[in-house]
Amino acid sequence: MSSRLKEYYFKSVVPALREQFKYRNPMQVPALKKIVINMGLGEAIQNAKALENAQQELSVISGQWPVMRKARKSIASFKLREGMTIGCKVTLRRDSMFHFLDKLINVALPRVRDFRGVNPKGFDGRGNFSMGIKEQIIFPEINYDRIEKIRGMNVTVVTSAETDEEAKQLLDHLGMPFRK
Repeated sequence: MSSRLKEYYFKSVVPALREQFKYRNPMQVPALKKIVINMGLGEAIQNAKALENAQQELSVISGQWPVMRKARKSIASFKLREGMTIGCKVTLRRDSMFHFLDKLINVALPRVRDFRGVNPKGFDGRGNFSMGIKEQIIFPEINYDRIEKIRGMNVTVVTSAETDEEAKQLLDHLGMPFRK
């Protein structure tokens, strides 16, 4: 089942970007490659149950089971040892990526308190966009009564755009609500 955002991308966004940036070849038009959702869990050092809950919540949000991430080096002041599990991440591609982005733009972001738009300074110089979400409860799949702690997450949208301006226009056409 194809996502409505994917259909919109091919029918409206590709022709608009081809005209705007004067691409000769349709393969030059920037596209979404993947979306990476990362949830860091510093509290997992003391509370192993927090990892299970975060993993469960991230799988409900993304529709895919997260991979557990381990610490690469020890940091004594945080009581962290190399190899300890301290986070989880999900990499979405193809249809699941478009479904998640559609849900993020049209359902989750409007539910953020005092939302004025996404900060347009989240580009990395190579056409990728990162943003932080402070609360996982903005997603409709999360049952507010069952969560034990509000957790944030990082969402990185990886595109095939060569410049930040091309990537910004791509996300703008897809409906990302950037702050003015």
